[in-house]
Amino acid sequence: MLASLTPALQNRGTQLGDLPGRPLDALAIAVIALECLPLVVRRRWPIVCLALVSAGFAADQLLGYHAVAGTALPIALLSTGLHLNHHRRTTAVLASAAYVPLAFALDRQGSAEGVTGFVTFYLALAAAWAIGAWLRLNKAAEEERRCHVAEATRQAERTRIARELHDVVTHHVTAMVVQAEAARYLTAAPERLDQTLTAITDTGRRSIADLRHLLDLLNPDHDADPRTPSVGELSALVEQTRKAGQPVEFTEEGAPPAGSARVVAYRVVQEALTNALKYAHGSRTTVHVRHGESEIVVEVGTDGAGSSVSPGGSGRGLAGLRERVSALGGEFSAGRRDDGFVVRARIPAGSPS
Repeated sequence: MLASLTPALQNRGTQLGDLPGRPLDALAIAVIALECLPLVVRRRWPIVCLALVSAGFAADQLLGYHAVAGTALPIALLSTGLHLNHHRRTTAVLASAAYVPLAFALDRQGSAEGVTGFVTFYLALAAAWAIGAWLRLNKAAEEERRCHVAEATRQAERTRIARELHDVVTHHVTAMVVQAEAARYLTAAPERLDQTLTAITDTGRRSIADLRHLLDLLNPDHDADPRTPSVGELSALVEQTRKAGQPVEFTEEGAPPAGSARVVAYRVVQEALTNALKYAHGSRTTVHVRHGESEIVVEVGTDGAGSSVSPGGSGRGLAGLRERVSALGGEFSAGRRDDGFVVRARIPAGSPS
């Protein structure tokens, strides 16, 4: 607006119709203000902005001020094309219709612009509108992409939490159920009954601790990385399974690395031992874990014809483990063998989270 009032820039603006210029006066200030000030509300009220700026531009050209403020019209058109949410087509038609009487009025005042000149200027204004519409489409596409990414992230997080709950609850509760069933037959052996009840209590406490840790991760004020759940030592996991009445032979080679490879390896062993308790309670189970520099190899085998694992269910057991291992670029298999059932996993190490 200030540039339009500068004497050096007088009659240096848009000159549609090429009419003789007119010196700046008090009316010129009002016309320039009508062209410039509505731009302040171009995002909130784009139609109002376009109508006022168009009226100011028409007055500017008909009165012959030809102020620099005339550049506000393409800005208003671009903003309208970008920010207008409703009645876009109607607005475009009305704006085009309003241009026709302006062209006729300028022509009657002696404009030498001609049809070609007026059409060319109209196409330039239409291009400003088209640019705004294009920016609007890009903005909408970007917003839709962000919504899809956010939804996918939420879905992945829900799936992860469901898997963690499955791992924690299923293993501990299965162990407690098996121990409680065994306790029914130990009434004649008080010492063994006391040991079994103590094991049930310890299992319940570990379950509560694991659930509390998982719920803490859902707290936005929690400092730990929510992608890295808490896992214990494999030896403690095996010992808990032994207390539940499952004979387990355990061998571990090397030192477990930090990161998600260790977590996935723990979950593989945990799920395999849980299935052994559920489907082959009392059968000999072997657990072999080898921690290498580049990978962790896990193999859990259970003897007995009853050690098969149902392929159905919630899909969060062995199927969930297969997804976890595959996400790290590893290999997972679970199936029958001649004397029972075996779970194998090769998990690349080195993933930090």
